[in-house]
Amino acid sequence: MPLVHDKVITIERHIIEQQERSDGATGDFSAVLRDLTLAFKIINREVMRAGLVDALGATGTRNIQGEMVQKLDAFADTVIYRAMDHTGHLCGMASEENADILPIPEPYKCGKYVLLFDPLDGSSNIDVNVSIGTIFSILRRVTPEGTPGTLKDFLQPGYKQIAAGYTIYGPSTMLVYTAGRGVYGFTYDPSVGEFLLSHDDIRIPPHGTIYSVNEGNYHKWDRRMQRYIDWAKKDIPEEGKKAYSLRYIGSMVADVHRTLLYGGVFLYPADIKSHRGKLRLLYEANPMSFVVEQAGGLARDGGQRVLEILPEKLHQRTPLIVGSPQNVTEVERFLKED
Repeated sequence: MPLVHDKVITIERHIIEQQERSDGATGDFSAVLRDLTLAFKIINREVMRAGLVDALGATGTRNIQGEMVQKLDAFADTVIYRAMDHTGHLCGMASEENADILPIPEPYKCGKYVLLFDPLDGSSNIDVNVSIGTIFSILRRVTPEGTPGTLKDFLQPGYKQIAAGYTIYGPSTMLVYTAGRGVYGFTYDPSVGEFLLSHDDIRIPPHGTIYSVNEGNYHKWDRRMQRYIDWAKKDIPEEGKKAYSLRYIGSMVADVHRTLLYGGVFLYPADIKSHRGKLRLLYEANPMSFVVEQAGGLARDGGQRVLEILPEKLHQRTPLIVGSPQNVTEVERFLKED
C-alpha cells in the first residue's frame, strides 16, 4: 500500500498530533478514539473469518428497530461496549441495537463524553460477503461531570458532535473520521496491526455523475423525488448533461464512502411507508453528515440541514440527501417544485 507521506503515520500518532493543535486539550478525547480503534480491529478480525467460525446468519431475535439481529451485529455491539465501558472517558453509550442508554457499569467512573454507534451497518449483506461497516459519533456531555449520563446528553443536534466517522470492512479495512478539522482515512495493515494514514484531508468532488438510492422504492416516493430520478437518468444535450449512473450497494457505509471519494449523491428519502424516513438520525445520519460536510459536501433531510435537527428520541429517523454540494442542490431544486 503506497503511503501518502514519506513517513508512517498511524492513527494514534495522527490523533496525538491533532490533539496538540487544540488549546486546552487534556487527552481524554484522544483516548476515546484510540480505544475505539481497538474495538474496530477486533470486529475486523471476526468479519474477515466469519464464514469459518459460524458467525454468519441471524440470532433469531429482533432489535429495537424490529430488524432481525445478525450474529455479527450482536458480536460487534458487545465488543464496542466492553472496549469502552471501563475507560473513564464516557458517561454513557447508545447503540442502534439497544432500546435504552447503555450505562457505565460500577465501579468505573463516568467521564466527559457520550458515544453513539451503529455496530454493524449493512448487516443484511453479511451472508453475501458485501462491504459492511461501523458508524460512530462522539458528543461532549451537557450534564454535570462525574454523574451517569442521561438522555439529555444524547439528544443533541448533530452540529455539536466533536467527532464522528466510520470503519468499512471490505477488500481492505478503512477507518474514516473527522474531529471537526477535516476528514482523514486510515487503511488497516494487518501485517503490523495498525491503521495507517492513506487518505490525507479528503475532499468530496463538488459534483459527481453517480446517484445512489434503492430505486425499488420509486413508486413509494413523492412525485418530486420521482421527477429528480427521471431527470438524473436522462441525457439532456442542450444542457450539456449526460445521464447519471446508478450505483447502490445497500450498505450505507459503502455507498456514502464511494460518494465521498467519487462524488455524486446518496439518497434515502421518506416514502408512503416511512413518512419520517428510515435512517436513524443519531446513529447513521448525523455522523455520516458530519463527515461529508467536513469534506466540503452537504447533508439535508429534504427541507433543512441534517445537523441542525433537534433530536426528540434515541431512535429517531430521518430522510437523508448527502453528497457533493452541487448534486444535493440539484435534488433540493426538484423538491421545492409544486
